[in-house]
Amino acid sequence: MKGVLLVNLGSPNSPIAEDVKPYLDEFLMDERVMDVPRWLRKILVRKLILRKRPEKSAEAYKKIWWKEGSPLIVISERFAEKVKKKTKMPVTLGMRYGAMSIKNALQELHDKGVDDVLMVPLYPHFAMSSTETVEVKAEEERKKHFPKMKLTTLPAFYKNKGYIKVLSESIKKGLEGFECDHILFSYHGLPERHIRKADPTKSHKKLEEGVVCCTSYSVSSKTCYRHQAYATTDLVQEYLGLKADKVSSSFQSRLAFDPWLKPYTDFEFERLAKEGKKRLAVITPAFVADCLETLEEIAMEGKIQFIEAGGTSYKHIPCLNDNDDWVAVMADWVNEWQANEILPA
Repeated sequence: MKGVLLVNLGSPNSPIAEDVKPYLDEFLMDERVMDVPRWLRKILVRKLILRKRPEKSAEAYKKIWWKEGSPLIVISERFAEKVKKKTKMPVTLGMRYGAMSIKNALQELHDKGVDDVLMVPLYPHFAMSSTETVEVKAEEERKKHFPKMKLTTLPAFYKNKGYIKVLSESIKKGLEGFECDHILFSYHGLPERHIRKADPTKSHKKLEEGVVCCTSYSVSSKTCYRHQAYATTDLVQEYLGLKADKVSSSFQSRLAFDPWLKPYTDFEFERLAKEGKKRLAVITPAFVADCLETLEEIAMEGKIQFIEAGGTSYKHIPCLNDNDDWVAVMADWVNEWQANEILPA
């Protein structure tokens, strides 16, 4: 019997430091998130970062927390319920970190008689700290607890026509009534070394804007997050018929230890405002569900940064969330897999 497992990042149980701390510990101790030797990771995370970060993160979570709970969890649950109604297969939801574990989600499917699972990491782009860690964790749990279960993973869908259409139409709707000078596509940042580590050709050397290995398709594109991010922007720009000088891409949410992908989103807020782009719209296509990084970092803090830099109007366009058209696209993918075992390209 076939079934579907949707997986997203996860969330603390509440917006208080006591709950945020173990969540951050699990997240940051993941070797595919902070990819340094374990002894060094323990020092950085448990001796340095977790001394003050939980309190700071808890304050940020409090700003965006809903009465129903974590926005990411609530939105993901709504999305999963809608997808479930459009397919005859069991559909469950798990998170890479936190209480809603992948193991518990697989157990739920197993208890319903499912032995053939399509796992969908809810990330449009490949990254070792998102899709790869989900795949590795799920396989660990499968081998340990469900050895007879077959597990198939949906690949990165950043250039899928159905996805690009619903993303573009969502942006068009978000721009209604807002005349902007510029649209900034802000993607979650990654350390530059993650791009090099994921490259089977080892061709990434200087990660500069315009470098060919990231802006055109190559063998490394399948695992190049930077290429996939730029490709998403280009495909949406083409779909919406936007002029090239009205659109740009940037990367947010960096840590201070290493070089991360550039340009940095917070620097772009200042640059665009000073260059006369006074009315800015921002979209965050690395996420399919609004979360801390979109609702607090971009919608709230980003607006403050842009206005303080000289901007006059700022619009954050929500993620796809449980948009019915997005639900329909996902349902089409899983139903096609159920019928023909064909995965979207």
